[in-house]
Amino acid sequence: MKLWDKGYTVNNIVDKFTVGNDRILDLHLAKYDVQGSKAHAQMLQKIGIITEEELQKLLTALSEIETTIASGAFEIEENFEDVHSKIEFELIKKTGAVGKKIHTARSRNDQVLVALHLYAKAELVVLKELTQQLFDTLLKLAEKHKSIIIPGYTHMQVAMPSSFGLWFSGFAESLIDDVIMLQAAYKIADQNPLGSAAGYGSSFPIDRTMTTELLGFSTLKYNVTAAQMSRGKLEKTTAFAMAAVAGTLAKFATDVCLYSNQNFGFVSFPKELTTGSSIMPHKKNPDVFELIRAKANKIQQLPSEIMMITNNLPSGYHRDFQLLKENFIQSIDLLKDVLEVTAFMLQHIEVNPSIVEDPKYNHLYTVEAVNKLVMQGVSFRDAYQAVGKQIMEDEFLADRTLNHTHEGSIGNLCLEAIQLKFENYKKWD
Repeated sequence: MKLWDKGYTVNNIVDKFTVGNDRILDLHLAKYDVQGSKAHAQMLQKIGIITEEELQKLLTALSEIETTIASGAFEIEENFEDVHSKIEFELIKKTGAVGKKIHTARSRNDQVLVALHLYAKAELVVLKELTQQLFDTLLKLAEKHKSIIIPGYTHMQVAMPSSFGLWFSGFAESLIDDVIMLQAAYKIADQNPLGSAAGYGSSFPIDRTMTTELLGFSTLKYNVTAAQMSRGKLEKTTAFAMAAVAGTLAKFATDVCLYSNQNFGFVSFPKELTTGSSIMPHKKNPDVFELIRAKANKIQQLPSEIMMITNNLPSGYHRDFQLLKENFIQSIDLLKDVLEVTAFMLQHIEVNPSIVEDPKYNHLYTVEAVNKLVMQGVSFRDAYQAVGKQIMEDEFLADRTLNHTHEGSIGNLCLEAIQLKFENYKKWD
């Protein structure tokens, strides 16, 4: 069944090419299409297109379909083009002629827009919650291991003293930036496009404010052409937000892969959470974090893909948009998996408490030596040259005592402030 069927048969090659994977992908959107249809039906009753009795029949049938979707029994068979045609078919089967009225004053264009906006809103909330779980885990680890010093690096060379507290909480606070991006995407999604129809509105006296309230949107896309232009923009904005989270995860995963290397030996994991080699019996490979990195990098390419599909398209609907669905939906599921497994792995991380006792980290304290001379009245440049001379002549003796007091340093991590900062930014209107 095709909603645009006019009595002739489309060539099978064209049909297969244009439908693509929509039947499978639309299962993610099915419940949201039902929600949109319920709100649309209530609005149609208010403006006199259908009666109260017809409305109740439609709502009852839609609730039955909703139950089928929730149970996992809902299918979109091959003779249906997409979720919209399947749901309309089921409505007609359940309610007869009443079901044929549901498409009044709307198009598949605004149907899919509504479903995508509702889907994006729901999934962005889930991503925020999973990000918070990881944030909480990182902050707890920062508190637990805050006194353990580790080397900090610049240019992949030993630089200055860091700590597990600084490392863990640094990534935790970085996730706050990512939550801000998720919030921005949520605000883009939280606008009702229903009523834009094919992109130019309708001559029916529809009530778009009513459907906005019924669907739980904070506002509507007033201009109907602006509503249609949100197709592609919604996916791109959400993709950039996901890429921000993924970027943080990829960087963290790389650190873990390095730090678990025997040449570093900063962290380790129980053997049950690592993998082995087919010929090297000693191996404990960080495959989980290598895959976290690879999958996070895959998510980071999504914005570029969306831009390549949508750039320079004129306003209005284009079938090009269909190609946005697959990787958009898959990337959301992928990011949820990556966030979950990262938080799980961190619950089992084991840290080395005596890393900097190794003499190879003596030069980690050269800046400390310079600063101590400055505090004694020596100019910074003279202190720098004096310590540099000691290093060149192999006479530098590392003093491992540290006294960092400013906000955000190894001696003053400001974990409570970071926690409060997250709490303030996670509140979405």
